[in-house]
Amino acid sequence: MELWISAFYIAFRWFGFSVFFYMITVMVFYTFLMLASAIQLRRNYHMTASESYEDMLRVSYTKPISILVPAFNEEAGIYGSIRSLLSVQYPEYEIIVINDGSSDRTLEKMIEQFQMVKIHHVIRKQLDTEPVRAVYQSTIHNHLFMIDKENGGKADALNAGINFSRYPYFCSLDGDSVLERTAFLKVMKPILESNDDVLASGGSIRIANGCKIESGSVVKVGLSKKPLVIMQEIEYLRAFLMGRIGLSRHNLLLIVSGAFGVFNKYWVVEAGGYLKHTVGEDMELIVRLHRMNRDRQLGKRIIYIPDPVCWTEAPESMKYLRRQRNRWHRGLTESLWKHKAMLFNPKYGTIGTVSMPYFLIIEWWSPVVELCAYILLLSSVLIGGISEFTILLFIASILYGSVFSMGAVLLEEWTLKKYPHVTDILRLFFYALTETLWYRPLTVIWRCQGIVQQLLGKKSWGEMKRKGVSS
Repeated sequence: MELWISAFYIAFRWFGFSVFFYMITVMVFYTFLMLASAIQLRRNYHMTASESYEDMLRVSYTKPISILVPAFNEEAGIYGSIRSLLSVQYPEYEIIVINDGSSDRTLEKMIEQFQMVKIHHVIRKQLDTEPVRAVYQSTIHNHLFMIDKENGGKADALNAGINFSRYPYFCSLDGDSVLERTAFLKVMKPILESNDDVLASGGSIRIANGCKIESGSVVKVGLSKKPLVIMQEIEYLRAFLMGRIGLSRHNLLLIVSGAFGVFNKYWVVEAGGYLKHTVGEDMELIVRLHRMNRDRQLGKRIIYIPDPVCWTEAPESMKYLRRQRNRWHRGLTESLWKHKAMLFNPKYGTIGTVSMPYFLIIEWWSPVVELCAYILLLSSVLIGGISEFTILLFIASILYGSVFSMGAVLLEEWTLKKYPHVTDILRLFFYALTETLWYRPLTVIWRCQGIVQQLLGKKSWGEMKRKGVSS
């Protein structure tokens, strides 16, 4: 019996040290990523490109863009989102709202607010979609259209929008998004300067809750008073300002947010469009574009631009936030499994040998390891009291979460400076410090649930209730 107890303690200790060294390894990687992002952000901050953005409004080589807005039960926020799009600064664009069989008044609200009428329009079917019931055009904004179709999911709605669109580039936007007026000029500038070697370009997503939004424009940036929303803002800062900048610099980016991304339509159609019946259509498309890029040796890039900002509504309740994070991790699991042939495969260059392993070992596996760390912390206290090992593991968990979140807040203040009040930065800094104590364990559990549900074959998105952020 004593032998079994001794073996248990040895195994327990070795398992604990394995978790500890995994966390240290990830922290070292994140540190390098944060330094690379800080250098790149600061370099962009010193570039005075405002005049060139204004010049883009007049030059002849600026390429028109189709803005696709899939909408399923977006009655609360659709009006403000479309109002913001109608006021963006860009020479030539069209707005295509795809009503994906909404059961609320999304369709009626669009028709009433923008005085839309049915039109006869032949749609070129490049991608298979659910049947289109009708096409509408605004009588007061002739570049605003709406497709009313049977429900098929977000990917199917985007494919329908691609079929209808006229222009060589398209932007996918969520139905509750509010764009800054110069966002398209900023996100399209590197595409226009790249001689068409950019497959996709993404901008930053920020939380609109707490901001003052009037007539589809952000007139005052602010923070929500709800701790759950503030923690999401910190997460977004960490993901976009630390993660995506560093990965984009070396063409390793596997995610362009479905809330705001610009794509070369020709190559998206060549890749087969958005994959239907998936919960992570945005990441899956990006991985597939990378795969096509390597298979055909196109030499193209997928990039992230930190400054163009899209404001979106964040969940304010545990119920809907859990569904969102659960779905995101199911999407990650799905994409990695579908494209597992790329993992550690030198045929796909650094995408196969660096980026895919990073998303598997760090992004996908980390919630499992963190959950083990929390269990070990509790078990070590219950079994043997507070030891040096327990203290080390606790410090590692604090560093793993809170410190890098605080670093992301500092990066925002150092470069983009979107928050006008010092009190906002102080609140963000304080909440980042508390992340490991309450918020991160919740997201870890939700992400682990996502892995289990994906393995069990769950495909449902789950309802996401919106209240709207624009007046």
